[in-house]
Parts: sequence; structure tokens; C-alpha cells
Amino acid sequence: MITVLITGGTGLVGKALGQALLQKGYRVIILSRGNTTAVPGASLQYANWNVDAQTIDENAVKEADYIIHLAGAGVAEKRWTAKRKKEIADSRINSGKLIVNTLSRIPHKIKAVISASAIGWYGPDPQIPNTNPFREEDPAATDFLGSVCEAWEKSIEPVQQSGVRLVKFRIGLVLSREGGALKELQRPLRFGVAATLGKGNQVMSWIHMQDLVQLFIYGMENPELKGSYNAVAPHPLNNREFTKTLANSRLKFYIPVRVPSFVLRWMLGEMSIEVLKSATVRAEKIQHTGFVFQYPQLEEALQHL
Repeated sequence: MITVLITGGTGLVGKALGQALLQKGYRVIILSRGNTTAVPGASLQYANWNVDAQTIDENAVKEADYIIHLAGAGVAEKRWTAKRKKEIADSRINSGKLIVNTLSRIPHKIKAVISASAIGWYGPDPQIPNTNPFREEDPAATDFLGSVCEAWEKSIEPVQQSGVRLVKFRIGLVLSREGGALKELQRPLRFGVAATLGKGNQVMSWIHMQDLVQLFIYGMENPELKGSYNAVAPHPLNNREFTKTLANSRLKFYIPVRVPSFVLRWMLGEMSIEVLKSATVRAEKIQHTGFVFQYPQLEEALQHL
């Protein structure tokens, strides 16, 4: 049985991905700092690792055929204090280093590492609308998230020196019924309010959770895939259009409200930069490999969710 080792397997994406892999007949090992009591013969197992201490269950690595690397502190979970920004960066960079060092040091049979990254790699659109959306070959932005994404990707790239194929997915705004951004965006709808953020013209490059899960599996199963790919749906929308589509999918009547930028800056601090940032990101590179999005349009994605 082919075994997949997942870092960050207890997070929103990791849980969905783990279930999808199990349904396809893979054996899954999730690296965790918590309870790792194993059930002999079970398809889902847990193994220990500690990124801060740079320790990992080497037997779990030796058993694995693939690694899917999702680990990283949540970017939007807490206000961006200096301490939190360090946690966001260190959790990604140091976990990548731990994987690289382990694969360089012990015998293994890993065929590929499929690593998460984010469209935070790209800066804001130079103009809105952006007639030249961001592509994978564009350089990393010099802001906080751009620098984190660049260091994140660089931390995992040395696995290639161990003869391991590397695929990096730069993930957009993930839409899931289980939580994440969609839960927050639809919260005002409980009160019949459709809240546009700032001017509302900032472009949101999003992806349905099911498409994202299938992308990771696709990257794992197709040996011709290498390098960076944007994990975004083919049809991004600006915040105003997104909010309207979301409201129409939930309510027959609603009151449109605009939340001014200064209010968001007061509520969120530095994180408001990302909420108000426009980033138009292309999906063509992964589409040209043959991948077909099940939910390319927001309306059908929301209907499914």
C-alpha cells in the first residue's frame, strides 16, 4: 500500500486531504505533536515530530512514499504582533528544514514532496483591473507575506538534492464549509448584511477546497509535475462581486454595506493590508498540464458548499 506522510494534517486542508487519500486507498501517516497512539494495521496512523526541537519519527519517514507538506501557523488566526509574525515564518521555514535534513540523513523511498505555499508570494496588483495577472515566474514581493513565502519555498527546495521531485502549490483563498475564510466572509449574512471590504475593487483569487485537495493528489500522482503552480480557480472576482455572489447564494434579501478601510485597519492592524490587497493570479500553468477544475466559477462553488 502506498503511504503518504502529511505535515499539518490536523488543519483545515490537511483533514480534507487525509480523508480523500484514505478514500482512494492510500495509507496516511499524520505528523503531530499530540497523541500518536497507533492502531496496528490501520490505514490512518499518527507519528511524532517537534519542529522547535527539530525531531521527527524517522520510521514514519522510512515508511512513506510521498510527503505532503502543509505545516504552518495560521496567517489569519491572530493579530500580527511581532511575536506572531515570527511564529508564522518560523513554523514554515523550520518545518521545511527538518524535512530536508531528515531526507539528507536517513535512507528513504520518498518519490516526491508536495509542498504548500501561498499567493502571498505576489505583491498587490500594479493596477486594478490588472491586465497582466501574476504568473509563477514572477518574483516574490518584498512585504511580510512575500518574504515569508519566498523563505518557505527556499526551505524545502533542497529536497531535490536528495533526488526527490518537488511540487509547490501557491494557494489562494480556500473556500470550505468546515471553516476558514468563507465562514468569516458569510458571518454578516446572519444579520442580512452583505459587507463589502474597503473599496471592494480588490481582486480575490480563490479556490474550492475540493479542487485544492485534488490538486495535491494530482501533483503527487503525476511525475511530470515539478516546480511552482498557482492553486487558484480560473475566474477570480473582486470583493464587491464576491460579496454579491455570496449574498445571492444565501439570501433573497440583504442590505449591502461597505466597511471602510480605516475600520479594517483599526480592527485587524497590519493584517488589514492582506484583506484589502488586490491579487489577480493566473491558473493557466496547472491547467495546461491537464488538470480540470471541478469548480471554476464562484457561483457553482458556493452552491456546492
